[in-house]
Amino acid sequence: MPVSERQYIQTFTDYLKFEKRYSAHTIASYSNDLISFFDFLETSYGVQQIREVQSVMVRSWLAELKEKGMTGVTLNRKISSLKSFFKFQLKSGGVEQSPMGQIISPKKGRRLPVFVKEEEARSLNTVLQSGAEDWKSLNARMLVGIFYATGMRLSELIGLKDQQIDPDREQIKVLGKGNKERVIPVSRELLDLIRTYQALRNKEFARTEETLLVTEKGKKMYPRYAWKLVNQVLGAGSSLDKRSPHVLRHSFATHLMNHGADLNAVKELLGHSSLAATQVYTHTTIEKLKDIHKKAHPRG
Repeated sequence: MPVSERQYIQTFTDYLKFEKRYSAHTIASYSNDLISFFDFLETSYGVQQIREVQSVMVRSWLAELKEKGMTGVTLNRKISSLKSFFKFQLKSGGVEQSPMGQIISPKKGRRLPVFVKEEEARSLNTVLQSGAEDWKSLNARMLVGIFYATGMRLSELIGLKDQQIDPDREQIKVLGKGNKERVIPVSRELLDLIRTYQALRNKEFARTEETLLVTEKGKKMYPRYAWKLVNQVLGAGSSLDKRSPHVLRHSFATHLMNHGADLNAVKELLGHSSLAATQVYTHTTIEKLKDIHKKAHPRG
């Protein structure tokens, strides 16, 4: 690589380090992307000056990377590196026009949510009921029960306070992202479980926190503790490789959709700000409809 291009890269990475305060890992990624790009230009096009770079050269580099099997996510990162670099060069006078203006990032494939099958969700209750009556078992039962019944986020559940639970109206008020409040209806069965838990908690521990869920030491539950318990329960009662509280949130939404719930209603229950975030659950519904059609229709 020509010395001049190395100097441009060094100036840019200094800017990322001292002005943008990027992490060392991020700066190294940007630098490696740029070195790889300019090495390609020198080998393939004999480019010696940064002003010689054209859009067609960028596309050629990206096409070569794609042919080598590079994923869309990694390609997008490399495009981002080049866009940031040439934007900086425009501002600092390194180039008069960016070659990235006509470069479009490849669309990211949306991954379908991982969820517990309905028959496995029913068996989870058996797993929870068979556990010893210690605090970890009680907490596991509460966590899985509330996650699956309400679709809450982990942060929302561990921050849930007693006063947010309204047994008379059979609902829970949840404080979500951006301090946006939403109301989730819950069953009498879940409320009875919560009431029993509260009574045991108040008998066992002096109350220093307002939150509903506590550890076996009576302290406020924390994310790692909750994640670990849910992971253990799902490992014992489901066939999933991915096991986390968010899987139960996905299961809540997917099972609602599979039983005909309105998409807008599911959006409100999940606390999504945009319907687009909820629409991912329609994919699993469509797959179920295809399966029903195949099994039930004479020509399915």
